[in-house]
Amino acid sequence: MWEYEHTVETDAPAAAIWALWADVPNWGAWNGEIERIDLQGPFAVGAGITMTPPGDCPVELRVTDLVAGESFTDEARVGGLVLRTAHTLTPLPQGRTRVGYWMEITGTGADEVGPQIGPGITADWPETMAALTALAARG
Repeated sequence: MWEYEHTVETDAPAAAIWALWADVPNWGAWNGEIERIDLQGPFAVGAGITMTPPGDCPVELRVTDLVAGESFTDEARVGGLVLRTAHTLTPLPQGRTRVGYWMEITGTGADEVGPQIGPGITADWPETMAALTALAARG
């Protein structure tokens, strides 16, 4: 298994961040690692998301958990691997919000492959989260 977590704290309201997360077709407005994105069905458990990074093959995701306004988890299955990413919003004092992204890679060969591919997948999280929270703060 391989794990990574990144969190930021922001003055942006959790509701504004959630609205950006729930607007899957426009994730590219704050995530530079998306060339194209398609949502199959409503943003809910079971929804499929096809995300294409610039110059790369599409990645098929499935929403596996969702608590509106609080969190969602998506999974990608690649061979015998499961790449699970949780996105969380935690209210803080004085109206601040903690935004968290957490990834785990499990499955066949995860101990070897996870450290090879995980850092590349998560490398842009600080920039992505900064862009997300800046856009949410502007309203």
